[in-house]
Amino acid sequence: MTHLFNRMFRFVLCGLVLLGTLQAFAATTEVVDAIGRKVRITTPVQRVALNFNFEEFTAVAGKEGWTKVVGISRAPWEGWRPVIFKRYSAVIPNLQAMPDIGNSDDGNFSAEKVIALKPDVLFIAEWTYKSLETARAQIESAGIPIVVIDYNAQQLERHLASTRAIGKVMGNEARAEELASLYEHEYKDVLARIAKAGGASNKKVYVELGQAGPDTVGNSYSGTMWGKLLTTLGAVNVADGKLTGPWGPVNAEAVIADNPDLIFIAGSSWINKPKAVKTGYEATPDITRKSLEPYSQRAGWGSLKAVKGGEVHAIEHGLCRTLFDYVAMQYIAKQLYPEAFRDVDPEAAFRSYHAKYLPVAYSGTWMLRLKP
Repeated sequence: MTHLFNRMFRFVLCGLVLLGTLQAFAATTEVVDAIGRKVRITTPVQRVALNFNFEEFTAVAGKEGWTKVVGISRAPWEGWRPVIFKRYSAVIPNLQAMPDIGNSDDGNFSAEKVIALKPDVLFIAEWTYKSLETARAQIESAGIPIVVIDYNAQQLERHLASTRAIGKVMGNEARAEELASLYEHEYKDVLARIAKAGGASNKKVYVELGQAGPDTVGNSYSGTMWGKLLTTLGAVNVADGKLTGPWGPVNAEAVIADNPDLIFIAGSSWINKPKAVKTGYEATPDITRKSLEPYSQRAGWGSLKAVKGGEVHAIEHGLCRTLFDYVAMQYIAKQLYPEAFRDVDPEAAFRSYHAKYLPVAYSGTWMLRLKP
């Protein structure tokens, strides 16, 4: 009996020591998110739910960071860009079977599913956070802290804050700071080159989402995403003043009347969109140009400066709201200020980013001119 008592005592004692050790390592960390909220989180985190910005999370947290992810909004990745999702699934073992927490755009984001997964933190996109007041209150009431991430607004401060917030939560602050510094350097380099070239180009630029084909006028953007990016680069955005919100279609006649100097049609690797402009990992230049050509043949477009001057371009839509969107800035700026960006190679920059920060290899076509 004494022997049994001693064994039980040692077992309990070991348990208390282990508990004390774990409590000693646990700490309450304050994180400032993209919109300036101060969020208190118990770190190190062991369970993470992720609503958006999957590639940014990967760059900061590393492939190993995914071992802590217990749920994602699958539609914005697997549904919107399945080619990219498939590539990441090949190198992230738990991604293919990852539980789905729903998506605000589809109206099925589920606070109940998030709570059931018992994450230590939920990373959520700013636009989802704003649209789900009831759900976020339920999640926070369950003791789950929410960290807002925002790369859509195309504001330098939010890019940097989002990157640093992910790093602090995931315990990868040094890597996050390296990425934030890289982004800030490339962003400011673009602006410095523009300033040296004499400032704003004042060229008229039209961007359209090339998802449904040339017979359908796709969304353009004002004040956010492509719209904010164009303004930052000193271009005149054709969509400004013509939309009732941050995005939507611009009247076809209005585009012709404005006679843009440059046109960018945003493509991607969408599924079930046979007429879409095709860009991304599996797109060759020939595939991209073949899908882009019908846009230049729209009624009335033959007389546009952009079409006549060979300034119709395809560009990956996913490049307008990421930690590597400085690549898109470089590409568009190179068309606006050719001399100032003569020595800048956006494709090489994107290839380098992949090699250093992403677990998938660079390939495909992400941005190119219709006519070589």
